[in-house]
Amino acid sequence: MTDSELSRRGAERFLQAAARQALSCQPVQLSVHARTAALAAEALGCGVAQIANSLVFRGAHSGAPLLVMACGGRRVAPDRLAAVLGEEVAKADAAFVREHSGYAIGGVAPIGHAAAMRTLVDAELFDFERVWAAAGSPDRVFAIAPDELLRVTAGEVARLRD
Repeated sequence: MTDSELSRRGAERFLQAAARQALSCQPVQLSVHARTAALAAEALGCGVAQIANSLVFRGAHSGAPLLVMACGGRRVAPDRLAAVLGEEVAKADAAFVREHSGYAIGGVAPIGHAAAMRTLVDAELFDFERVWAAAGSPDRVFAIAPDELLRVTAGEVARLRD
C-alpha cells in the first residue's frame, strides 16, 4: 500500500471513529506533512506545546501497546511510563505502530485504532484550552479540548516528564 493510500485510509478511519465517539471536529488539511510537533505547530501558527503528539510504545516484557498523547516538543520520561505501567517500555517501530494503531507514524490519531490500546494523556496538555492532534495522516490535524481528548480516548491523565 502506498503512503498516500495509507494516509487516505487513515483519514477515513479517523472520521468514522470520530462519528462513533460523537466527536464534533473539523480536520484541517495542512500544506505540509507534519511528521513532527514543530512542523505541525509552524503550519498551524501555534506553540509546539499545543501539539498533542501520538506516541506508541510497547511494554518491554508484555509487548502490550501503549498510546501516549504527549505535549509537543517535550520528551516523555521512560521511568514515568514504567511506573504507570508496572514494566519498562520501549519505543515501537513503524511496523508495530501500524499493526496496533492502523496508522502510519506521524499520522497516528488518538482514536480509531486497529486494536484497543491503553492510553495516557499528558497532564501538561490541560494547560491549554485546545490542542491539536493527528487526524489519521501526517497532513491532517484537528483541534480538541484536553477534557474531550481524555473522554474519547478513555485515557488516564499522567505526569510524563520529570
